[in-house]
Amino acid sequence: MKKTLLLIFFIILIYVIVGNVVAKEQLIPDDAIRIRVIANSNSDYDQNIKLKVKDTLQKDMYKLLENAKNVDEARSIINKNLYLVEKDIDKTLQKEEYPLPFSINFGLNYFPNKEYKGVVYEEGYYESVVVTLGQGLGDNWWCVLFPPLCMIEAEENTDVEYTTMVKTIVDKYF
Repeated sequence: MKKTLLLIFFIILIYVIVGNVVAKEQLIPDDAIRIRVIANSNSDYDQNIKLKVKDTLQKDMYKLLENAKNVDEARSIINKNLYLVEKDIDKTLQKEEYPLPFSINFGLNYFPNKEYKGVVYEEGYYESVVVTLGQGLGDNWWCVLFPPLCMIEAEENTDVEYTTMVKTIVDKYF
């Protein structure tokens, strides 16, 4: 009985230690490519337009990159097809009768600090496709394009949940 309790104690201790370490680590690889859509403002109208552009961008990028084998191939595909993505975004904005201009940029772009599901992603310049609507003064949406952490959403519309092996074992047996 004492051995069992001791084993349970150590498993829980490892679970807590590993869980805390994993939660503090950055889950986005250094060579990841991000996508970001910045709204003109925080008005309901501008935020709604941002979401429509996000949906277009996400679907286009998923189609383009679904078979990309590595980050270099993803870069090449994006560079060769950025004008098509720009056309689709323009169509979306015309359909919505959006009166302001937009820009699209693929390269190193600034991202502010962001906390998502308990993980803090530090501000900095990251390789990314960024669409800026109007003056770009509103809240933004962003995700990881490659590896395709958010492209799953475009295909299945589900959340990705990260866990540890120790947590899985503890949950399964206790």
